[in-house]
Amino acid sequence: MNLAIEIILVLVSVVLIVAVLMQKSKSAGLGAAYGSDTETFGVKGREAKKDQQLKKITLICAGIIAVLALVLMCLG
Repeated sequence: MNLAIEIILVLVSVVLIVAVLMQKSKSAGLGAAYGSDTETFGVKGREAKKDQQLKKITLICAGIIAVLALVLMCLG
């Protein structure tokens, strides 16, 4: 039982890492500190929908990881 939960935990963790890395950065980085704006318009259309889906996947995966970690702690 513990092995199955650990495998699921690893797989969900990988999905979470991929989802976070695919998200668009919200900050302009170092260029914004010196006054140069790298992007003047916000994300529109399909990009906005993709970002919303990635945020949802991130939250769901984080919740699953938290629950699985608590279950493993209680079982172990």
